[in-house]
This record gives sequence, C-alpha cells and structure tokens, in this order.
Amino acid sequence: MMSIKGFIFDLDGVLTDTAEYHYRAWKRLAGELGIPFTREENEALRGIPRRESLLLLLKGRTLPEATLNELMERKNGYYLEYICEISPRDVLPGTRELLSEIRAAGLKAALGSASKNAREVIERLGIADLLDAVADGYSVTRQKPAPDLFLHAAALLGLAPAECVVVEDAAAGVEAALAGGFAVIGIGPRERVGKAHVVLPNLAGARLADLLAQLPVHV
Repeated sequence: MMSIKGFIFDLDGVLTDTAEYHYRAWKRLAGELGIPFTREENEALRGIPRRESLLLLLKGRTLPEATLNELMERKNGYYLEYICEISPRDVLPGTRELLSEIRAAGLKAALGSASKNAREVIERLGIADLLDAVADGYSVTRQKPAPDLFLHAAALLGLAPAECVVVEDAAAGVEAALAGGFAVIGIGPRERVGKAHVVLPNLAGARLADLLAQLPVHV
C-alpha cells in the first residue's frame, strides 16, 4: 500500500463558498433570457464546467455556438464582478489550519477546480502560498466527472493517484476522483457525496492525522 503524500482540494464549497456568487451570476443571466432559475437548480450546477452549466440553464433551448460563447462570457463577467468582494475572511473554517498542517507534515497540496477563475480566487483568499500546484478549468479538456483534472493535479505534484486524497463537495467531483483511483473525502450531505470514503459536513476542526486514519489507504 502506498502512503498518502498529497491532498487535492476542490475550490467552491471546500476552501471557500463561491456558490452564492455563481448563483447570482447565473440568476442574472437567466433573468435577461427570460428563463426561471432557482437556488435548487443552481445546486445541479455544482462542480460542473461553465458550458455544461449553461446548457442545463437553457433547459433544452438550442442556440448557435457563437451565442453560447457570448452568454458564457457574459456570465463570467458577472461572476468576476461579484468575486471582487472575496477576501481572506471568506476562507471556510478549518481550511487554513488543515493546509498549514499538511505543509508542516511534509505533504503536498494542490487545487483541483473546474473554475477558470480559480487562481484569482485563491490569491484573493490569501492561501495561494499554501498550495504547491493549481489544476483549473484551463488545465484539461475533459472536466469532471472525468478524472482528468485530478490526474493532472497529481502529476503536477509528482504523485500517483494512490498517493493522493481528493477533497470534494460535488457528486461529479467525487465520481471523478473515484474513477481516477483516488481516496476521497466528501464535504457536504451524504445524499450528495455519500460515495466518498469519508464524509464530513465541512473542514472545521479537521485534523490531518484523524483524516488519514479514516481513509482506506493511509500512512
């Protein structure tokens, strides 16, 4: 059995909660298109890349590719407006402590997020220096639930999937991590992330030794 040498963290819902900003941006776009859009529908977009999210929002409406691209850029513009409000106070409880503990233990940490704005967000959060690598929406062609993003993050760390733990809050992300051969910690309700090896409501109070002890492959 390989020992765990690295952690790969999703961004939204794990290190910070930008779901509200995404919801506001999609809601604004949907309103301009005359399409009803609820918070419940926004939950279905969790962990899903921008294009797939737009197609779900359109609910079967067919538009030219050029129009889809314009709408994606418009939504992203709205989101960028909103994330200007993000600061270190928006790091979720337990996150900074766990990242610091991982570094102190000589382990590596990476970001594995489908967001194309991930680098800007971690800079605004003030945690970029606690991450050894960033895999984001620009890193791979196939996004979650394909395992490519996490495989890329592991490669950036110089580690095999079996040496890494993925921390995810989306069903698509958990599926991607399992498909890639990673140990998985799910953040959120069991009905969403119950397939993960360990399920936690959040990272508040999470200790590295306790997490490793609960995983199927651990030090």
